[in-house]
Amino acid sequence: MAKPQIFYQCTSCGKKSLKYMGKCPACGEWNTMEEVIEQPEPKVAARANPTPASFRSSPQRLREVSTDAEERYLVPVEEFSRVLGGGIVPGSITLISGDPGVGKSTLLLSIAAMIADSIGRVLYVSGEESNRQIKMRAERMAVNAEELFLVTETSLEAIFEHIQAVQPRMVIVDSIQTTYSEDKPSSAGTVTQIRECATRLQMLAKTTGVSVFLVGHVTKEGTIAGPRVLEHIVDTVLYLEGDPIYSYRLLRSVKNRFGATNEVGVFEMRGNGMVEVPNPSEAFLAERMATASGSAIVVTMEGTRPLLVEVQALASPTSYPNPRRNANGIDPNRLQLLIAVLARRVGLRLAEQDIFVNVVGGMNIDEPAADLGVAIAIASSLWDRSVPADLTIIGEVGLSGELRSVSQLTARLREAAKLGFKRCLIPKSARRGEPLPPGIEAIPVRSIIDALRYTIPMEKRGAATQPEE
Repeated sequence: MAKPQIFYQCTSCGKKSLKYMGKCPACGEWNTMEEVIEQPEPKVAARANPTPASFRSSPQRLREVSTDAEERYLVPVEEFSRVLGGGIVPGSITLISGDPGVGKSTLLLSIAAMIADSIGRVLYVSGEESNRQIKMRAERMAVNAEELFLVTETSLEAIFEHIQAVQPRMVIVDSIQTTYSEDKPSSAGTVTQIRECATRLQMLAKTTGVSVFLVGHVTKEGTIAGPRVLEHIVDTVLYLEGDPIYSYRLLRSVKNRFGATNEVGVFEMRGNGMVEVPNPSEAFLAERMATASGSAIVVTMEGTRPLLVEVQALASPTSYPNPRRNANGIDPNRLQLLIAVLARRVGLRLAEQDIFVNVVGGMNIDEPAADLGVAIAIASSLWDRSVPADLTIIGEVGLSGELRSVSQLTARLREAAKLGFKRCLIPKSARRGEPLPPGIEAIPVRSIIDALRYTIPMEKRGAATQPEE
């Protein structure tokens, strides 16, 4: 009989090593190598003459494959359905991850109750909480679904027995890191157990048509705990993000075999659970001070959804040899680039200013379409002059100070017009052949200097600037 194999595997990248190392040689992470004991798999004797009947599937011509749309379970929560691509696909397996306490279990419990009331039985498997704890959360959320079943279990074999007895339409496993298979000698949460449990749950979903939701833990860097193979096994990967200071939660789709990626749904954490925010742009702008300097409204895209967010900037004389550059919600390197463009191309005296930039509401803006809004907010704070209240700003800033076009301009302008904005600064190259929606005036500008001249005329500026070159 073959002996069990003992090796060490990185929980971050999956790198294997025969000896323990404090630092992973592949990804460079410290203290991520864990001992793995792997039993040899029994060898199966090969069939002498396999016949076509012994195969589980058979080849099919491409033209014979059905192209009918996948049937989906409709969820009353529009934000959740859109992120999934229009609803829950039967037989799919979805991984939802996020920081501890962000609301993963709360969101899935409310979704499970809705599916149980409208579609059929749902089995909620918890390896971290007892049935009593889940019941207390359900009472706080006013959830009382008749076809929602609860079980506290971590053994994968026992979970399969419960699924066989209940025959649910949807199964929620909270969490995959606490689940273990008795066929593997390693403890729960190791790379071997996570891969084995996820693979067997995937086979369950594909063969029975049961929709499976897995809750995954994240590391201190914000990535899903375990190797990347876990993300490759599932059909959809969702991240639930949120700032402890704010009550808003963002549900992002980073992988979706049944819909578009980079979609985002906005929720608000309240005392009775997670509540969807149907108009997040209005919520983000609710406390805006229209007459304050250093504030600009930018239109950013989150997947296919346009969002209006407020960018605030503060320029203050520094008392340090090296001025501070602090960015919250945008890339710090992008902020440094915009400051350099403003200093070199526009002539702003920023070498003696501490500059702080913040995106209101805990949002993170990754796309360059917000460059022009950030630059105008910095200039507005430096000159202590406010940006017009009915003006939104769209545009990417180049190193020469020119403005470059952005994608999905029509959708951005339509969202701005819906919220009552009358004007919008756009790159001049974006108007060529692209129809613009009515109700809002598009003001094309060629460079960042032209944008500043329109937004804050020369006679309204303060003395903290040099003449524009």
